[in-house]
Amino acid sequence: MTGKNLPKSIRKFIRQEKARIRRQIFDPKEQAKAIEELYQRIYNQYGKSTVKQSKEIPNKPRLALSEVEESP
Repeated sequence: MTGKNLPKSIRKFIRQEKARIRRQIFDPKEQAKAIEELYQRIYNQYGKSTVKQSKEIPNKPRLALSEVEESP
């Protein structure tokens, strides 16, 4: 999400904060919200030229094993 356009120390901070959020918050929706707030804080602090905004990835429905065709 952030790419190589940030200093290594900031990327490390983001990675550690995401890990802390995932350890402390068990609900996936709340995790996503907290991580989005983290990116927003970094985005506001470093400005538009340095940090890319994260894109929301839509949840794709997963196929059941029975729905997947086997190759001959």
